Amino acid sequence: MAEEEVTTTAVERTLEKTPAWAVAIVCFFLILISILIEKLLCRLGKYFTKKRRKSLIQALDKIKSELMLLGFISLLLNVSERLIAKTCIPKSVGETFLPCSDYTTAADAEEETKCAEQEKVSLLSRGGVQELQYLIFMLGVFHIFSSVLTFSLGMAKMRRWESWEAETRSLEYQFSNDPRRFQLTYQTSFGKRHLKNWSDHRFLRWPACFLRQFLKSVYKVDYFILRHGFITAHFAEGSNFDFQKYISRALEKDFRVVVGMRWWIWIFTVFFLFFNAHVFRSYLWLPFFPLVMLLIVGTKLQGIITKMCLDSHEKSQVVRGTLLVRPSDHFFWFGWPKLLLHLIHFILFQNSFQLAFFAWTWYKFGFRSCFHKENEDIILRLAMGVVVQVLCGYVTLPLYALVTQMGTSMRKDVFTEGVVNGLKRWRVKAKKNVALRNTNNYSLDTSLETSLVDTSPSFNTLEATISVESGSPSDAEYVAVGVEDEEKGIVGGRS
Repeated sequence: MAEEEVTTTAVERTLEKTPAWAVAIVCFFLILISILIEKLLCRLGKYFTKKRRKSLIQALDKIKSELMLLGFISLLLNVSERLIAKTCIPKSVGETFLPCSDYTTAADAEEETKCAEQEKVSLLSRGGVQELQYLIFMLGVFHIFSSVLTFSLGMAKMRRWESWEAETRSLEYQFSNDPRRFQLTYQTSFGKRHLKNWSDHRFLRWPACFLRQFLKSVYKVDYFILRHGFITAHFAEGSNFDFQKYISRALEKDFRVVVGMRWWIWIFTVFFLFFNAHVFRSYLWLPFFPLVMLLIVGTKLQGIITKMCLDSHEKSQVVRGTLLVRPSDHFFWFGWPKLLLHLIHFILFQNSFQLAFFAWTWYKFGFRSCFHKENEDIILRLAMGVVVQVLCGYVTLPLYALVTQMGTSMRKDVFTEGVVNGLKRWRVKAKKNVALRNTNNYSLDTSLETSLVDTSPSFNTLEATISVESGSPSDAEYVAVGVEDEEKGIVGGRS
């Protein structure tokens, strides 16, 4: 009995009974770690600024805001910990939808003891609130780490496309795609790949597209044809536009969306926590949920390429030079290409939740806790987490980056940051000059009206006035545009 009292006293030791030097040492190391993390993020931001990676800077700011939000949630839990523990609910309600089939209850805290005296239980014990803080922290860390790892794998895979882009400037490529050459659609490499016996049948096309994502997500011929269709739709034919760099810039901007946690993501977090009750046996189906969604997205992306080929074949069966596919939103679900990005966002978050929940239960309750009594649970969670991470980053994400550029509208990422800044400066100068020109015309009209009313008509006065108004154009009517492109030097123009 005495041993139990000593143990309880040691556990409940407050700051009043803690040496000041111990408090100072703990605070010192916490502050030091926080400063190091803050300096690391600051240096990373300076590096992105130096490299002119504006999208990555915005993604870094998004990560900082997410960390701040997680800290605010943790603070709220600490402040309301006592209030939550004081809230009592009937014992029959408190014993429903438990995460474990066997459980034991203990009323050690003051609030829980008061609820037990009323034959009730706390809504959430103080220990449970503290454990929930660990889960929220791990969820945020795993989500950010998973997003960074996925996009790193995708960008690594897309670096292979640099050689494909360089090949489009070779003489061999220009000769093979000579506009003076004619051939039938099914004779082209793109047609041979997509115009099969199963292409016209939806129920056969979907299984074929499903299997294709496992063989090779993006073929060289698909890249060439989609690149040609994008450039023809938005630029002059034969343009030397660097399609691979444009896709990389667009994907960096999408990373800012994926790394964040929207309000609907938090709502799904609540649902995931609820479905971890033992009665649902979620370990048998929840780990497969992100994998199934990811395979559906990959199948849809492969199907879009095949449908674009079928669309071009229906419009013309004779190809002059390179087969032309026409970008359009109607190939995508609900005519909304960005929906695929939100689905990938949700898939990555769901996968992060699975891994974070496993790590949290392992850390707080042990490897063989009631959460992981079944070997199937451990194997499924870990295996599905790794498979989804690799499949999304190395297969689905590059395919998404290529196919989603084939929408009706062109993204502003087609311009480099230098061009965008130059256009903004040109717009500001143009607005100022237009306002100045309107002011000058108004003052001349006013002076002319005053001279006609106050004095008699004079041919000399009218001639002088008109010569000023319709004389040679001033420099204010022209705006010189000097755009410094980070890739192609200086581009000049007049407007």
